[in-house]
Amino acid sequence: MGGAAILPVDVAGRHGPSGRLLVGAALVLLALAPGLVRLLLGGADPLDQDLLALNLPPGAGHPLGTDHLGRDVLARLTVGTWLTLGTGIGGVLLAALAGGVVALLALTLGGAARATAYAVFDLLRVLPGVLLALLTAVALGNGVGPVTLALGLSFAPLFAEVVRATHEREMAADYVAAAQVFGLGRLAVLWRHVLPNLAGPAVTLCAIVLPRCIVTESVLSFLGLGVSPDQPSWGRMIADASGFAEDAPHAVLAPMLALALLTLGLSLLGEAARRRFDPLRREQRP
Repeated sequence: MGGAAILPVDVAGRHGPSGRLLVGAALVLLALAPGLVRLLLGGADPLDQDLLALNLPPGAGHPLGTDHLGRDVLARLTVGTWLTLGTGIGGVLLAALAGGVVALLALTLGGAARATAYAVFDLLRVLPGVLLALLTAVALGNGVGPVTLALGLSFAPLFAEVVRATHEREMAADYVAAAQVFGLGRLAVLWRHVLPNLAGPAVTLCAIVLPRCIVTESVLSFLGLGVSPDQPSWGRMIADASGFAEDAPHAVLAPMLALALLTLGLSLLGEAARRRFDPLRREQRP
């Protein structure tokens, strides 16, 4: 007696990774919507203060209210959208360069270069990512540049490990051994076999690391070690408004909700990418 296999259905009610992809994209668009509206239509100055309009609730003049200095919460939220997202993307790109490219070069050279590079990566892995970013930010000071560098150094070991695993797997493959027998050099093997098979895991890791970079930047800004005090990143907004949560809860909830939506959406997109590009995963079909 035959029957069709039933595939598990995720939170979006769809089979496989497509549901995560749609829900993640929807959450990301929802979190970025205020920033997109401001980009197209403009808005109030996020630094303008109105001491006669402190901690106002949401209303006609201020859709999300004002904070303890009379600044428009929506204006600060929309500017903070691109600041927070841009810092996170910069941290991911720097981590990919510092971890992936350096590791690939060290593995290609081999010997002392490989041992030295991975000794440094192992040393960085001893500390948790947030703590390493915190120490780097303390050493370098406030600003977008130091925070981006701190994020890049914190997550570079993850890319280095993915590169090493992919490199070792490909170098042990039979087709690589056959190519070397026929005289294909190390650089040619790297270009033809390792890099194409590294693209999928690298994209997946970028999608997974991006929400972690955003949360880490928000933590640093909340602790006063992130972007400059005059730049309204979401973490800085939460830190500034947390002392006035009873009088103006909207000023705290707005960046917290935006941060939660963005990180959850990006996490779902990263999970969908992992399922799509994971070479060891095999989909069960009816």
